[in-house]
Amino acid sequence: MRTVDAAGLDIGDDAPPRIMGVLNVSSESPYKPSVFDDPGEAAAYVDSELIDEGADIVDIGLESANKRLDVLSASEELDRLDTAVEAIESVSGDAVFSIETRYHEVAEAALERGFEMVNDICGFADPEMPRVCEDYDVAVAKMASPPDLKRPGAIEAVDDIYDALFQNGLTDKTLVDPAFGGWSEDKTLEDDRETFRRLREFRAIGQPILVSINRKNFLREIAGRDTEDALPVSLGATAMAVERGAHVVRTHDVAETRDAALVGREFTRDRLRTEANGLRIEELDAQTVEEMTAHLDRFGTPGSAAERTVTRAFTVDGLSKNTREQLSAIGAEMGLLVATAGATTLVAGTVAAIEKTAKRVSEPPELADVLGRIWSQSR
Repeated sequence: MRTVDAAGLDIGDDAPPRIMGVLNVSSESPYKPSVFDDPGEAAAYVDSELIDEGADIVDIGLESANKRLDVLSASEELDRLDTAVEAIESVSGDAVFSIETRYHEVAEAALERGFEMVNDICGFADPEMPRVCEDYDVAVAKMASPPDLKRPGAIEAVDDIYDALFQNGLTDKTLVDPAFGGWSEDKTLEDDRETFRRLREFRAIGQPILVSINRKNFLREIAGRDTEDALPVSLGATAMAVERGAHVVRTHDVAETRDAALVGREFTRDRLRTEANGLRIEELDAQTVEEMTAHLDRFGTPGSAAERTVTRAFTVDGLSKNTREQLSAIGAEMGLLVATAGATTLVAGTVAAIEKTAKRVSEPPELADVLGRIWSQSR
């Protein structure tokens, strides 16, 4: 996993989770507490509500990305840049300032005037964006998006999100954002939840991960909350996202999100990472077939090989003595580990071995049913 230097701020596995606070200079943005058209008031908000509360990065939006609104042109965004620049010039606190835009002209103008990072919500749909970010040697968050400057983040299937993140390449300092939220009419809340379930897969890209999940509909629906009351579900998801590998969390609720992210960080599974004698060893975060397949894709290896590498383990209670003995004998032949302690049986092995065993056994029905259930859960 690459560590990205964002204007002196390390982002990656070895750094603490980073919090990205939000300021909008777009009157049409839906979260009104973050919207300002007066630079002085904006700066005061950034200092007191973002940086003082723990924001490492301040992301400034020039327009709302609401799919129901007309998209601003690059020139219209540039007309709003003065307010953003005047605001950051008046901020007294220390943070990395990111410009949210889809246009390379806007990104370049912002970088020339003091911004230090780019948040591209169209995922390099503007093919000049990666060049600008490389020329200025800045970190850039790349949100999964179709190759269309007017349709940011309109990706439904997780596999398509993964592909979209490679649109027009990656810079060395790219952060990948799988694009949670209702960016298109076709994207469903279940699409977002499936993306969240498979968040760990995106670690296979090898770049830090940014998530923007604050008060999003796919979380609110779970608890039946409106936006105003959705902070608790956002915080629960934040801890889970960091535990699953997210490195930056974009939020309007900085202090609370910071605490939730630190909890997630504390309980993240330790992964082996070491360097010695010119060698670097890093453990892959691949606990499912889907996660291993994502890593294998990077090496041009067929995804079917994942079943021979991912190991699953289960315990089964209530098997008869004869069935346990049959399972032990078949398991030994198929490469499964089968062990018994009292009335509990442990079954462990690769997904491929579980599949071979399940397909072979049809009798007795009790054993066939157990193996079928284990195989189904392993895929």
